[in-house]
Amino acid sequence: MNHLTYPEAIVVGLLQGVTELFPVSSLGHSVLLPALIGGRWARDLNVSTPESPYLAFVVGLHVATALALVVFFWRDWLRIITGFVTSVRYRRIQHPDERLAWMIVLATIPVGVTGLLLEHTFRTVLGRPVPAAIFLTVNGILLYGAERLRRRAAAVDVPQTDPAVASDRRIAADTLGGATLVGSAQILALLPGISRSGVTLGAGLMKGLAHEDAARFSFLLATPVILAAGVLKIPDLFGSLGDGIRGQVLAGSLASGVAAYLSVRFLTRYFETRTLTPFAVYSVVAGLASLIWLSVA
Repeated sequence: MNHLTYPEAIVVGLLQGVTELFPVSSLGHSVLLPALIGGRWARDLNVSTPESPYLAFVVGLHVATALALVVFFWRDWLRIITGFVTSVRYRRIQHPDERLAWMIVLATIPVGVTGLLLEHTFRTVLGRPVPAAIFLTVNGILLYGAERLRRRAAAVDVPQTDPAVASDRRIAADTLGGATLVGSAQILALLPGISRSGVTLGAGLMKGLAHEDAARFSFLLATPVILAAGVLKIPDLFGSLGDGIRGQVLAGSLASGVAAYLSVRFLTRYFETRTLTPFAVYSVVAGLASLIWLSVA
């Protein structure tokens, strides 16, 4: 029987919901926290073991995180889906909603293909505490570098009464190829410690988006990827990997969904006036501190 206690499930669920959207890496924290606590947590919560129920549990939590994003951005997704349908129906990409829909589709393909091909290799080789601590430190350096470089790119400003529509227009002002490059940055997040939202937000800044627009595009872009990753792992939880932990999965998912909704609500307001710098500092300090602790423990 698999082992995963309710306290472990709830703590990891809360951690997942927050760190998936905060630019500090959910996978890195899911690897590091059990190792730093040690004992039963280190034994139960190990993503690098073959046929790990913990990995299936963590990735399964992505469904709750993605659903929280869909609920928060439901008006945006209604416009995006409508834009995709009209684009296919009339064979055009003219309206900002149509353009944004195809930007998300094209930007999702590279990370989707790479994840299917290399996720197992990255997890078994790098899904360990020391590499996670190193990559978390690198994540902080990348975030700080993006902030330094953003001043070279001018934000696109298209006035519009509806702030959400204005944001769509600013995002859609970029090329489809540029959006694909931003989406491709998510490949780095396959490395434990590198944040999906962090690299895409940073890439958006360097493409000239303001912080709030880059954050919004990052969350919209992450939704189908996070949802697909979770859906692919759900069947595992109904098989042998889920034996004895399905109640814990439900508890963790509820915690993850609530934490993700509160996180995205906070971050969308935060990035209206703030920057990535505090998260960069946190990542470097947490990564180096974890690396030192793991080295001397």
